[in-house]
Amino acid sequence: MKKRSLTEDYLLRSQHRLAAIELLYKRKSWADVVCEAQKVVELALKALLKHFNIEIPWIHDVSQILKDNEHLFSSPLKKYVTKLSQISRYMRRDLELSFYGSEDLTPSEFYKESDAKKAKEDATWLVQTVLATLAHK
Repeated sequence: MKKRSLTEDYLLRSQHRLAAIELLYKRKSWADVVCEAQKVVELALKALLKHFNIEIPWIHDVSQILKDNEHLFSSPLKKYVTKLSQISRYMRRDLELSFYGSEDLTPSEFYKESDAKKAKEDATWLVQTVLATLAHK
């Protein structure tokens, strides 16, 4: 049996989490959709970085790493770096809030369907973009 690479593992896990997002969305758990979408985005982008032999940092938002290494990416991918970075950045911003909340904010009351829909759509687009990029090595 061939050992799965870290890149493959990250991609597979991001796809499993996308399936989990669908269930959370159907159950109207908007805060959990937002939280899980961030994890999907982080895994997929770290798979992308790993594929291009870029050191993976121990941070949730890799937007600056993507921008700093844009010159290493294939031409089709370069046109998406800005959007990939924007998604990484905004999802990171919501990570703790969607999971823990705060003294004056309860995640289940704060996040709305529109937040969940955007997070789900962005995570899905990002995973599809990363998969298409890596399929065309």
